[in-house]
Amino acid sequence: MTKQKLKVWDAPTRLFHWLLVLALAFMWYSGETGGNLMAWHLRCGVFILGLVVFRLCWGFWGSDTARFAQFVKGPAQIRRYLGGQLSENEQPGHNPLGALMVLALLAALLVQVFTGLFAADENTWLYNGYLNSLVSEEAGSTARNAHILFFNVLLALVAVHVATVLIYKFIKKHDLITPMFSGCKMLAGKLPALQFAGTGKFLAALAVAAAAVWLVVNIG
Repeated sequence: MTKQKLKVWDAPTRLFHWLLVLALAFMWYSGETGGNLMAWHLRCGVFILGLVVFRLCWGFWGSDTARFAQFVKGPAQIRRYLGGQLSENEQPGHNPLGALMVLALLAALLVQVFTGLFAADENTWLYNGYLNSLVSEEAGSTARNAHILFFNVLLALVAVHVATVLIYKFIKKHDLITPMFSGCKMLAGKLPALQFAGTGKFLAALAVAAAAVWLVVNIG
């Protein structure tokens, strides 16, 4: 059966994905290196907060494949997917298991960001989290320890995600990487009619994300 090109991922979703990849890589490097890079570590942390807030907004009023209501399914749909009964044409974006990973990663990112915002810099006291002044010294120390320890959980989730994508590509011969660059998939059969959010909704999500970042930077 002849395959046809279908736009699946909109530009905001793809931009969010790759900016997050770059930001997490920098956060890991800067956290390990320390020194003056910690100032940029803090700035990148609130940037990631903005990205996550944007993605949460986009998950409620964004394009079809970005909306949680469209791809987060219950046990019955997961069983259908595991049984090979759910076609990609029916759910062309995240599959039901991929949806669970999206939720897990977003939740983990929120935990990592918020512990970092309240964390104390116990080495030089120069690079406390933006909201550290709002909590006690003990709470700041606890947040710092949680921030350091929980990063291992976040890394584990990222590793599972990357490993799954590579398994799909090289073992199942199903490329999930290229569509996240191009936005399109090649599908056979009847293509679904997907709706994509417009500029107004994008600007609204961007405004909420910017407001969240502004509030965090200025409230501490």
